[in-house]
Amino acid sequence: MAIKVYKPYTKSRRAMQTLSYEEITKATPEKSLLLTKKHTGGRNNQGVITCRHHGGGNKNRYRIVDFRRNKDEIPGTVSAIEYDPNRTAFLALITYADGEKRYIIRPKDLNVGDKIISGEATDIKNGNNLALKNIPEGTFIHNIELKPGKGGQMCRAAGSMAQVLGVDGKYTILRLASGEVRKVLSVCRATIGIVGNDDWNLVNIGKAGRNRNMGIRPTVRGSAMNPCDHPHGGGEGKCPVGRDAPRTPWGKKAMGVKTRRIKKNSTRLIMRRRNG
Repeated sequence: MAIKVYKPYTKSRRAMQTLSYEEITKATPEKSLLLTKKHTGGRNNQGVITCRHHGGGNKNRYRIVDFRRNKDEIPGTVSAIEYDPNRTAFLALITYADGEKRYIIRPKDLNVGDKIISGEATDIKNGNNLALKNIPEGTFIHNIELKPGKGGQMCRAAGSMAQVLGVDGKYTILRLASGEVRKVLSVCRATIGIVGNDDWNLVNIGKAGRNRNMGIRPTVRGSAMNPCDHPHGGGEGKCPVGRDAPRTPWGKKAMGVKTRRIKKNSTRLIMRRRNG
């Protein structure tokens, strides 16, 4: 995936960078795998804004993605590589031998015409899905289950992956991209390979209008507000935060605060906390 750079014929174009989308092979989605998607504008059922900076944006529909990969022992062929407006990764449209079509998260270097298969103990090949206990040490994986049969929950974003470090009893030890080392039940399943579209983080939005197209409304700095509206507000000219730490509009600490529940059950499975 290459990054597309524009000629600076306007000020907003000067810094703008987008993906070239040269890997996309199909422009229109598969109709049988679409659902309608309602935009809430960040409001709840009473019309009150509960999530700020949401609103507008282009209309899009949800693509039904197969995170479970439970169509075992039936080979499938990659029919197309498609864009998904709901996630950073691209999708691969799989046509199985029995005629059924499904979307999966596209791994890096999985192209049209490639064959994939799911099963308890399939080959260690890019795009194949199998149990963690059958994946050798050092293998890069994604779309990892946390509960058997629930479907992949970890490492689904563009460029993300985890590495198998070894086996400890009924658990498999994984190292995540964040630096966290944790255990996952060996009967859980994962997909071989690294999620594609890893150049996504090089995209430069360039202008406000592109954020509006994504449904992101403007964000006003707290320091530009009055003291009655934000803890950072007030003062003469440009003032510092004036508190022991940056705060949210509701007075809670905004940076560096650990938000994980102290008594969360899965804490015992974490062998090393993530970096930062």
